[in-house]
Amino acid sequence: MHSIGHIGKLQRLTDNDADFVSPLDMLAELREDNLRLAASMRKRTALATSTATSRPRALLEVWIDEAERRAWFLFEASRKGDEPGR
Repeated sequence: MHSIGHIGKLQRLTDNDADFVSPLDMLAELREDNLRLAASMRKRTALATSTATSRPRALLEVWIDEAERRAWFLFEASRKGDEPGR
Protein backbone atom coordinates (compact mmCIF):
# COMPACT_ATOMS: atom_id res chain seq x y z
CA MET A 1 0.00 0.00 0.00
CA HIS A 2 1.31 3.35 -0.98
CA SER A 3 -1.44 5.84 -0.14
CA ILE A 4 -4.98 6.27 1.08
CA GLY A 5 -6.08 6.20 -2.57
CA HIS A 6 -4.37 2.84 -3.02
CA ILE A 7 -6.13 1.51 0.07
CA GLY A 8 -9.44 2.73 -1.40
CA LYS A 9 -8.80 0.80 -4.60
CA LEU A 10 -8.08 -2.39 -2.64
CA GLN A 11 -11.05 -2.02 -0.32
CA ARG A 12 -13.67 -4.72 -0.76
CA LEU A 13 -16.23 -3.52 1.79
CA THR A 14 -18.12 -0.33 1.11
CA ASP A 15 -18.27 2.51 3.61
CA ASN A 16 -21.59 3.68 4.98
CA ASP A 17 -21.50 7.46 5.23
CA ALA A 18 -25.13 7.84 6.30
CA ASP A 19 -25.81 10.40 9.02
CA PHE A 20 -27.86 7.83 10.95
CA VAL A 21 -28.08 4.04 10.84
CA SER A 22 -30.57 2.23 13.01
CA PRO A 23 -29.11 -0.38 15.36
CA LEU A 24 -30.81 -3.26 13.50
CA ASP A 25 -29.61 -1.96 10.14
CA MET A 26 -26.09 -1.64 11.55
CA LEU A 27 -26.14 -5.25 12.78
CA ALA A 28 -27.42 -6.43 9.38
CA GLU A 29 -24.72 -4.45 7.57
CA LEU A 30 -21.99 -5.85 9.83
CA ARG A 31 -23.36 -9.36 9.28
CA GLU A 32 -23.24 -8.96 5.49
CA ASP A 33 -19.71 -7.53 5.71
CA ASN A 34 -18.56 -10.59 7.64
CA LEU A 35 -20.21 -12.96 5.17
CA ARG A 36 -18.48 -11.16 2.28
CA LEU A 37 -15.18 -11.32 4.15
CA ALA A 38 -15.58 -15.08 4.71
CA ALA A 39 -16.45 -15.62 1.03
CA SER A 40 -13.42 -13.62 -0.08
CA MET A 41 -11.11 -15.59 2.22
CA ARG A 42 -12.64 -18.87 1.04
CA LYS A 43 -11.54 -17.98 -2.51
CA ARG A 44 -8.01 -17.44 -1.19
CA THR A 45 -7.83 -20.95 0.26
CA ALA A 46 -7.30 -22.33 -3.25
CA LEU A 47 -4.19 -20.18 -3.57
CA ALA A 48 -2.99 -21.18 -0.12
CA THR A 49 -3.47 -24.85 -0.98
CA SER A 50 -0.95 -24.60 -3.79
CA THR A 51 1.82 -23.42 -1.45
CA ALA A 52 4.40 -25.77 0.00
CA THR A 53 3.13 -25.32 3.55
CA SER A 54 -0.38 -25.73 4.93
CA ARG A 55 0.06 -22.90 7.45
CA PRO A 56 -1.52 -20.18 5.25
CA ARG A 57 -4.56 -22.35 4.59
CA ALA A 58 -4.90 -23.20 8.29
CA LEU A 59 -4.84 -19.50 9.17
CA LEU A 60 -7.44 -18.72 6.51
CA GLU A 61 -9.71 -21.47 7.81
CA VAL A 62 -9.50 -20.05 11.34
CA TRP A 63 -10.29 -16.54 10.08
CA ILE A 64 -13.18 -17.85 7.95
CA ASP A 65 -14.62 -19.64 11.00
CA GLU A 66 -14.30 -16.45 13.07
CA ALA A 67 -16.01 -14.32 10.41
CA GLU A 68 -18.86 -16.83 10.09
CA ARG A 69 -19.20 -16.98 13.87
CA ARG A 70 -19.45 -13.18 14.00
CA ALA A 71 -22.09 -13.26 11.22
CA TRP A 72 -24.12 -15.81 13.20
CA PHE A 73 -23.84 -13.75 16.39
CA LEU A 74 -24.90 -10.57 14.57
CA PHE A 75 -27.88 -12.40 13.08
CA GLU A 76 -28.93 -13.68 16.49
CA ALA A 77 -28.41 -10.26 18.07
CA SER A 78 -30.72 -8.65 15.48
CA ARG A 79 -33.62 -11.10 16.01
CA LYS A 80 -36.67 -9.81 17.82
CA GLY A 81 -37.49 -11.32 21.20
CA ASP A 82 -40.98 -12.45 20.13
CA GLU A 83 -39.71 -14.79 17.40
CA PRO A 84 -40.11 -18.55 17.90
CA GLY A 85 -37.16 -20.15 19.59
CA ARG A 86 -36.55 -17.26 21.95
